[in-house]
Amino acid sequence: MRLELEIDAGMTGPGAAREESEPSAAARLVAAARGGDRAAFGRLYELFAPMVHGVLLARLPRSEVDDLGQEVFLQAMRRLGSLRQPESFGPWLAAIARNRARDHHRRGTDTVELPDDVAGEPHPEGEALSVLAAIRRLPEAYRETLVLRLVEGLTGPEIAERTGLTPGSVRVNLHRWMQQLREALGRSTKP
Repeated sequence: MRLELEIDAGMTGPGAAREESEPSAAARLVAAARGGDRAAFGRLYELFAPMVHGVLLARLPRSEVDDLGQEVFLQAMRRLGSLRQPESFGPWLAAIARNRARDHHRRGTDTVELPDDVAGEPHPEGEALSVLAAIRRLPEAYRETLVLRLVEGLTGPEIAERTGLTPGSVRVNLHRWMQQLREALGRSTKP
């Protein structure tokens, strides 16, 4: 089985122009959620959960991401009234996720990750886990963009919109760090 690592160089795709991901649509959902519309907040969750998952996955062990993702959305729901610009919901939510990951690291954990060389049956996601491990060895500033693209499947414009990065910086980050990821995977698979 061969893992293909491809980036959409044009940063466009069939999902790039989805109405749900337009800032005005998110802002309308934020306004409705502030007014007590739980379905609107549920829709925000559907739209932004992959981004939050990717932000956390770039920083934390996979086993801790789901619970912390829920905590991020609970915190966002409680603090939604403090969001000054509804158009900035994505970047604001990404900042909450990054801060939650930092707080989690500061507190420490009671769990210990098993080493990769533990005997047993090969994990069906082994190749994906080795790619994620290689991504985690890259500088933190670029891990998030790669995880959002490769793991969560977001397009470049979706990453830019939801994290507050410019489309140009997303393109550059993906291009540069994809090269480093390929090199890291090449080195990690050689004897």
